[in-house]
Amino acid sequence: MNIRNVAIIAHVDHGKTTLVDGLLKQSKTFRENEAAFSQTLILDSSDQERERGITILAKNTAINFKDIKINIIDTPGHADFGGEVERTLNMADGAILVIDAQEGPMPQTKFVLKKALEIGLRPIVVINKIDKPNADIPATINKTYDLFLELATDDAQLDFPVYYAIGREGKAWDELPEDESLPADLSPILDAIIEHVPAPESNSEGDFQMLVSALDWDNYQGKYVIGKIRRGVAKPGLTVALINKDGISETARIEKVFVSQGLRRLEVKEAIAGDIVAISGIKNASIGDTIADSNNPEALPTISIEEPTLSVSVYANTSPFAGREGKFVTARQLLDRIKKELETNVSMRLAIAESGEYILSGRGELHLSVFIETLRREGFELQVSKPRVITKTIDGVEHEPVEELTIDAGSEHASGITGEVGRRRGMLIHQSENSDGTTRLVFEIPTRGLLGLRNQLLTLSRGTAVMSTLFLRYEPMGFAIPKLRNGVLISSENGKAVTYGLDNAQNRGITFIPPQTEVYEGMIIGLNQREDDLEINVTKEKKLTNVRASSADIATVLTPPTIMSLEQCIDFLEEDELLEVTPKNLRLRKKLLNSHDRYRAKKTA
Repeated sequence: MNIRNVAIIAHVDHGKTTLVDGLLKQSKTFRENEAAFSQTLILDSSDQERERGITILAKNTAINFKDIKINIIDTPGHADFGGEVERTLNMADGAILVIDAQEGPMPQTKFVLKKALEIGLRPIVVINKIDKPNADIPATINKTYDLFLELATDDAQLDFPVYYAIGREGKAWDELPEDESLPADLSPILDAIIEHVPAPESNSEGDFQMLVSALDWDNYQGKYVIGKIRRGVAKPGLTVALINKDGISETARIEKVFVSQGLRRLEVKEAIAGDIVAISGIKNASIGDTIADSNNPEALPTISIEEPTLSVSVYANTSPFAGREGKFVTARQLLDRIKKELETNVSMRLAIAESGEYILSGRGELHLSVFIETLRREGFELQVSKPRVITKTIDGVEHEPVEELTIDAGSEHASGITGEVGRRRGMLIHQSENSDGTTRLVFEIPTRGLLGLRNQLLTLSRGTAVMSTLFLRYEPMGFAIPKLRNGVLISSENGKAVTYGLDNAQNRGITFIPPQTEVYEGMIIGLNQREDDLEINVTKEKKLTNVRASSADIATVLTPPTIMSLEQCIDFLEEDELLEVTPKNLRLRKKLLNSHDRYRAKKTA
């Protein structure tokens, strides 16, 4: 069969999306005068993906090589988007595992490879970035073999081909090159896909059957249902049964059938078993549903997705500045948007508490913060609570998630990092030296110990530490983690912050706002030097007198404020605090804005 379905999997920033760029360009999928030909990270199409430099949503594209159609699925490399990986690997028959020649296999490498091997995908290993100055290719290959020995489900999976690449330059080899500067292209990898990835099982004679692996939407066709045809032929006008996860069926009709070609969708008269297609007309489909011929409505096994480990409470904005900056400000609008997100974001869950707050659960802080940033950019105003770890009760005992934490940092920072992780109930499992002179520290740590850790690591390592996490298991709940952050500086008045007031605040800690920022009572404007919260009037002007001082002409010079990102703000929160998110501003605040209310709540706690 002249089709190959292959997923590209890797740890974050190991170069898989750049490799897909090269495959798209070298397969002549684009004309040289097309805009995409000069682009990089072609499939990372959303603003957040380009800004963060990571893949968030899995995407599929297709190229033609030697008269064979190759469907390529680009998957995220960050553990928080593991749900995207799990659902899209079901469409593939093989996987290209991309590994950085310097970093070697990382936590997410282990996660994505485990998922690929569990469903029986044939792996092809690509050692990428072999031109890095500190690349240690023999060590990387040895670690890769060790990883396969640990994860393989049968002996056949241990027999995998290894290729070498410089994805950024569009070069690949089937043997380690002596001179990387000589001309080369990516044809060895394309040949490897054709040789080592099996063609999908072809059963075009039976009745149509397909599992919904992804959804898309546009203004022209409405909802697209995306998946690999398991059996039969998809044709416009075919009457089908849509079978959900509970086995409940409804009748629908295929309007149009599309296949991928490069970045485009091409409408076709029919698509055969084994191909990945997008179908319009099935309005009520959800990920994990089966679409089958109405004459033979057999359900396929649904996609299993790992449970969320973290939750945040989301509210409509109730601050004194509510409604000033956003287009969508009501709780109903927020709920409708969250429900729309749940249709495609399979790892996210929603619960509505008795108090009316919306509790969003996801795979990690990044998973949740990407969605919150999306809401912000779409014009929503909302408030977000401190993240909470989701626990499970097993045999009457409360269990919490435990994760493997890998930190790469300068050797001079290793002891400080070990101490900080130890305060958070982390246990050092392994320590080794990297080829670039940095130290790799591997810990096991409860998920609740990770909250706020990223900010602390960047401070301890002067912004150089890189951390990765991987969910391991649930364990009985451990000891409480002490409060790890100082108190905050709280505005005691409404008004505009002025230089004199902020100068007073900076004598007591770090400030988060510049002069002329509008503030309200209960808004957090800085971090105190002490453990307790401190109220301060940053709107207070200097009193003027008719006495001339010798220093009257000396202007007050403020330390520049610390401006935090959305993730850093969420990391910063304590239980009695909220983050106000609007299209224009991020404001930290106390849940109870009035100081008397906070005092009473503290007394009764």
